[in-house]
Amino acid sequence: MTNKSDAGARSRPVMAANDDAPFRRRVRGGQPTAVQYRWLALGLDQPGGKLPLFYDDGREVNRKTVETCVRKGWAEPWIANPIKHGWLVCRLTEAGRTTVSKGTN
Repeated sequence: MTNKSDAGARSRPVMAANDDAPFRRRVRGGQPTAVQYRWLALGLDQPGGKLPLFYDDGREVNRKTVETCVRKGWAEPWIANPIKHGWLVCRLTEAGRTTVSKGTN
């Protein structure tokens, strides 16, 4: 889908609220950064491997961290958040669980 605000302007993609296009292309391999590793590790002891939206100190998890972990296949979008539609609720994948369990970071 494109959005053309002016006849002479270049069109730009517009993502629908339920469009998972940024997460379709999986990039495998590599190791998580220290920040990604810490976030993924928080899902090890949670029911269903649920990953938090916030750290214990109240800081919100950076969306780039979440999106990168999803692209790498370590996390996957799980459920839609009915209260905050822009928040991406994810869970740990088997690949993520294996990566974190190796304890490389």
